[in-house]
Amino acid sequence: MRIAVTGSIATDHLMNFPGRFTERIVADQLESLSLSFLVDDLEIRRGGVAANICFAMGNLGLNPVLVGAVGTDFDDYRAWLERHGVDTASVRVSDDKHTARFVCTTDTDQNQIASFYAGAMSDAQLIELKSVYDRVGGLDLVLISPNDPVAMVRHTQECRDRGYRFIADPSQQLASMSGDDVRQLVDGATYLFTNEYETQLMMQSTGWSRDEILSRVGQWVMTHGADGVHVMSEGRDTISVPAAPVKELRDPTGVGDAFRAGFLWGVHQDLNVERACQTGATIASIVLETVGTQEYELRPDDLSERIARGYGEQAAAEISAKLRK
Repeated sequence: MRIAVTGSIATDHLMNFPGRFTERIVADQLESLSLSFLVDDLEIRRGGVAANICFAMGNLGLNPVLVGAVGTDFDDYRAWLERHGVDTASVRVSDDKHTARFVCTTDTDQNQIASFYAGAMSDAQLIELKSVYDRVGGLDLVLISPNDPVAMVRHTQECRDRGYRFIADPSQQLASMSGDDVRQLVDGATYLFTNEYETQLMMQSTGWSRDEILSRVGQWVMTHGADGVHVMSEGRDTISVPAAPVKELRDPTGVGDAFRAGFLWGVHQDLNVERACQTGATIASIVLETVGTQEYELRPDDLSERIARGYGEQAAAEISAKLRK
């Protein structure tokens, strides 16, 4: 099974200011605001939803196809992903834009001043999935994750036109897209991913009820953070899977991406939905314990122990049998 993951590819530039922003702001001079902060450190992290998902899938032994747009500054990031089993040959390189970048400074009160540069991500709308399909000899699933909104709609429509099975994962782009666009993203999806808040936003945006959305997708995977995951499909009982145990909560960034990677690995291995969710939840717990979205390792023995601790020996046996292949 070949899985293409379309979506954002970005780097995060994170800095810490050893003071309070509020102490540097003069209230009666806001109309001519000009500020500069001397920061203590700079941490550059690899990120982007599609890249995070592919990184985890590659660590699980798959060879996911990353589909997105970047700048000419992508070489080091490309090498990193390829070392971790990701196929980057379908990533489009822009001649005149940098890779998307998030720049954020945090003060001692945890207040933040941040900017997001979309950059080359806007060129994702120029990517044709058929060229990816032809290059790799077929695609079994295409994940449409947060990206340039025009690209998301175009990728989804191409999947429908060409008969490619696709997964709808609009996530944080829901708030910026019209109801018509969101309806196009969802209609006909093999799987739909949302969290609890996104579920409400999706119903509000589309004007569809929960039952109407269910009638348009194969299975709806709804995450609820510490309360676990519910998987719904029309005419069937809901499958509920609790969250995996977490030793120490350090950073929630990228947890949803890790869950999706584990779930898709389970689908690839022909595990049932419950086991796929358990795998995803276990990998999500590892990311929760890690600072950074791609700063962890996935070792079969450790995964097996975690799955057994969270979901029992039978689950661990069934999932571990696939991990060792």
